[in-house]
Amino acid sequence: MILISNKKDNFMYKNQYKSKRLWILLAALSFAGLTSCQSYKNLHEIPPVDTHGMIRDGDKNKEDTTRIADIPWQEYIKDIKLQVLISEGIENNFDLRIALSRIKQSEANLSMAKGALAPSLSAGAGIDHTRTSSEDDKGKDILGYTTNQNTLGFSASWEIDLWGKLNSQSKASYANLLNSYQYRKLVQTELVAGIANAYYNLLALDRQLQITKETAVLLQENAETMLALKEAGQQNAAAVEQSNALLYSTQLSIPGIEIRIREQENALCILLGRNPGPIERTTIDGQKVPASFDSGVPVQQLSGRPDVKQAELDVLAAYATTDAAKAGFYPSLTISSASIGWASGYFADFFKPENIAANLVAGLTQPIFNKKEIKGNLQIATARQEEALLTFQYTLLSAGQEVSDIFFGYHASLSKNDYRVKQITSLKNAVDYTRDLLIAGEANYTEVLSAQQDLLSAQLGQVDDKLEQLQYGINLYKALGGGTD
Repeated sequence: MILISNKKDNFMYKNQYKSKRLWILLAALSFAGLTSCQSYKNLHEIPPVDTHGMIRDGDKNKEDTTRIADIPWQEYIKDIKLQVLISEGIENNFDLRIALSRIKQSEANLSMAKGALAPSLSAGAGIDHTRTSSEDDKGKDILGYTTNQNTLGFSASWEIDLWGKLNSQSKASYANLLNSYQYRKLVQTELVAGIANAYYNLLALDRQLQITKETAVLLQENAETMLALKEAGQQNAAAVEQSNALLYSTQLSIPGIEIRIREQENALCILLGRNPGPIERTTIDGQKVPASFDSGVPVQQLSGRPDVKQAELDVLAAYATTDAAKAGFYPSLTISSASIGWASGYFADFFKPENIAANLVAGLTQPIFNKKEIKGNLQIATARQEEALLTFQYTLLSAGQEVSDIFFGYHASLSKNDYRVKQITSLKNAVDYTRDLLIAGEANYTEVLSAQQDLLSAQLGQVDDKLEQLQYGINLYKALGGGTD
C-alpha cells in the first residue's frame, strides 16, 4: 500500500482541472476492467465426440428415456439395513470428507482468481517524525531540527484485463471448482457401490458358512453310517477313512469362511468411518435381483458419470488456460499505484482542502525479450489442451466398455440360474439314491462321496451366482453415475 507522503507545500495538485482529469481516467479504466470480468463463467464448448456404437448392444431401446442413474439410491437399493449403512457412510466416510475439503480449496482459488480482476484497495495512516542536526547563530544544535509528516488515505493497484488474460484464468478456476464438485460425486457413487458390494459379499459368506456347516452335519452322519456298515462287514476300512477325510476337509473350510467374514466386517466398517466391529445385516436369500433393466443402456446415460464430467471440465479448464497464455503476447496495462488522501505536518490543519493529495502511477508494458518464455507457455498450454481432450475421449470410451461388459455379464449371469437349480436338484437326488444303494450294497462309497462333494460345490456356486448378479446390478448403477443424490 502506498500512502501519500508529500509535504504540505510539495507536489500538491492545486489545479482542479488536473484532479478532474485524474478521476476521468480512473473512471475509464474502471469501466474497461468491469467489462472484462462480466462473463468468467462462460466456458468453451468441447468439440463433439462420435459415440455411435460406443456401448455394445446399448442402443436397442433408444426410445426409452429412463436413466438408471437418475433413480435415487434409496429407491434403487431396497434393503433397509443396507440403506442405513450407506447413510452412515455418506456422513462419516473419510474419502468423502476429503473431497469436501477439496471443494473448499477450489472455492478459495476461484475467489482469488475473481479478486485479481478487481483493483486492490487499502486504507492506512502514517506518521513520519524526523530529527536532524542544524546550525544557527548560537552554533550547532545536535538533533535540534525536527520535521513531521502525517498521512491518511486510500491506495489502490490494478492490472487492467484488456485482453482477457485474468478473465481466462478465472474461467479455469471456475472449471476446476466444478471439477471438485464432480470429484465429490465420484467419491460418493463409488462409496455407495463399495458399501453395497461389501454388504452383499458379507451376506454371501454368511450363506456359504451356513451351507458348509449343514453339509458337515450330513457328512458326519454319512461317516457314522460307513462305520456301521464296516462293523456289519458290508464296507471296508478305506470307505470309513475316505468318509472321515471328506468330513474333515469340509470342517477345515469353516474357519476360513469365518475369517473372511470377520475381515469383510472390518473392511466395511472402514468404509463407514467407524471402528471395526459387527455389522447388522439381513440374508442373501432376501435380496431380489431384477430380471432385466427395462430402461436399456443408451450411450447418453454415460454423461451422468462424474469421471466423464471431470474429464470434460479438464478440457474446459485447458481451453481457458490456453486463452490466458495467448493473452500474454499482448501489452499489459497496470496501475501500480493510485492513491488519494490527506498529508500535512500538523494535525491542526490536517483536513483542510489544500492538504488533499492524489497520485497515479500507471504503465503499459509490451513483452519483448521474454517472448520465448511466453511462446513456451502457450505451447505447453496447447499441448495440455490436446492431452485433456484425448483424456476425455479415452474416459468416455472406457466408460462405454465398462458399461458394455457389466450389462452383458449381468444378463449372462442371469441365464445360469435355471441350469443351477436343475443341477442342484439332480445332485440332491444323486446323493439320496447313492446312499440308498450303498446301504443296499449296490453302490460303492466313492460314488456317495463324489455326489456329496458335487452337491456342496453346486450349492456354494449358487450363492456365488446370486452375489455376482447383485454386484453386477450395483456396478451398473455406479458405472452410469448413480448414487450421487
